[in-house]
Amino acid sequence: MKTHLKILISTILLLFATNQIIAQDATKAHKDSLEIVVKKYYDLNLKIFQTISTIKDIDRVFELFTDDFTYIHPKYGGTYTRQDLYNGYVRNQKNGRYDGKYINIKVLKKIIGLNGIVVQRMYVEKEGDGIKEGEPQMTLFEFKKGKISKIFEYW
Repeated sequence: MKTHLKILISTILLLFATNQIIAQDATKAHKDSLEIVVKKYYDLNLKIFQTISTIKDIDRVFELFTDDFTYIHPKYGGTYTRQDLYNGYVRNQKNGRYDGKYINIKVLKKIIGLNGIVVQRMYVEKEGDGIKEGEPQMTLFEFKKGKISKIFEYW
């Protein structure tokens, strides 16, 4: 009987340890996938900011968003729906606002949570014959089912 009890306890401990490892791997994979989405977001935005960008480039960034996506930027007008933000991107492109002055979006720090990432980043832009780093800015990304559901700008 003692042998069976030892085997049972050993099996339970082994299953518990295995589940912990699987849960840790799943959490890491989840965090990695969110981080990849934020990187794609910044890479696509950098492409959009160039003079040769197209509507297809804008469409690609919006593929990263949920249908109920919102963009919140209190300093620049408050809350925008997905459609409001899309219209703004298209308007800026048609008005020539994407002029290639931004040459990089440099991510300085990240804090990755269960369904959110806070990023400190700065724009790097052309200035005369050189480059200039902008001020660090903070952005919160929230996610639903692996897509960006909200961006809140804290600058």
